[in-house]
Amino acid sequence: MSRYRGGGRLPFLPIVAAGAALTIGLLVLLLPREEERLPNREPDLSVLAPAASSGPDASQPERVPPPEQQPPQVRGIYVSGPMAGSNHMEDLIALVEGTELNTMVIDVKNDEGRLSFIPEGGLAAQLEAGTRYVEDLPGLVASLKEKNIYTIARIVAFKDPVLAQARPDLVLCKGDGTPVSEGGGLAWVDPASREVWDYLLEIAQDAARAGFDEVQLDYVRYPAVPGLPEEDRQGYITGFLEYIREGLHQKDVWLSADVFGTVIDSALDARQIGQSYPAMAQAADFICPMIYPSHYAAGAYGLDVPDQAPYETVRAALDRSRKALDGLEEPAGVRAWLQGFTATWVRGHIPYGGEELRAQIQAVYDAGYTDWIIWNANNTYSADGLLPAEGD
Repeated sequence: MSRYRGGGRLPFLPIVAAGAALTIGLLVLLLPREEERLPNREPDLSVLAPAASSGPDASQPERVPPPEQQPPQVRGIYVSGPMAGSNHMEDLIALVEGTELNTMVIDVKNDEGRLSFIPEGGLAAQLEAGTRYVEDLPGLVASLKEKNIYTIARIVAFKDPVLAQARPDLVLCKGDGTPVSEGGGLAWVDPASREVWDYLLEIAQDAARAGFDEVQLDYVRYPAVPGLPEEDRQGYITGFLEYIREGLHQKDVWLSADVFGTVIDSALDARQIGQSYPAMAQAADFICPMIYPSHYAAGAYGLDVPDQAPYETVRAALDRSRKALDGLEEPAGVRAWLQGFTATWVRGHIPYGGEELRAQIQAVYDAGYTDWIIWNANNTYSADGLLPAEGD
């Protein structure tokens, strides 16, 4: 269940279909097992992670209200830290201003644990986790806002080699004490550790102080590896989102969370990586399912090669999303991550250009949703498939 979405990294797991439900091949081999619990498990989930079907009860503190200013209907692109700090950023800004795009999701903390800026204080500064990709992050955010571009800070959560190396006591380990790595051998930290939560909240609040409208958490899950202790992974992930949301609402900033697409359909996948789609939809302000057609294997949703059917794949996934959230009281908004790259590693793949992009966007609208974001790891975007800006 890697975050890989084209350009540079290969997916470490195939997505396979099993009847009407989608499952991940490796996960069917992972049977529950009793293991010792890991250290640093401080969060009280009875307070921080209420059940998805129920709101806060009388024993819980009153929630901090969300920001008064509502976000726009998001139509965005992903921007890496190095790109955000380069001269090519001007080209992306021009693309947004000249098309229907209105949002940029910018790396603030990547999956190598590196920040795109130099923090002034806190644990990230002590760890020297910052880089100089963006010399003046508040200045960049302010310039985007002047152009009416909605700004989202992407923060990778639990895949963090920098924190893992500096604090071995916070590393996620298997039941036998072996440290966990996934996706290129990058280390993970413990999603149940309060110290990890506080570290991520610190970085999220740095993004809030820089002026971002919203923080988007990625890799907000457990890795899909065998041998992890058997525990309430969904409870920890949901509790973590509740915790970060409260901290960000205090700063008048929204919270969104990326969700792996197959958890919409597969209870097995959801339990293994700790992502309950309905529960996360009540713990964050927005959820962002990653439903790239290239990530579904032959037969998924009844399609021989889902990558060849961008409209049908996205529409089917989002129809399942609506069913999964039906009946929830005030669920999070849904923003679909769309495929903006050609998946050359997929057998039977097709080139993805403007026609394929437009098909996915139309599927979002036809499924009853309004928000979408395009992923291309290399930040290679064009106006092909995008409508011109209003008034052009």
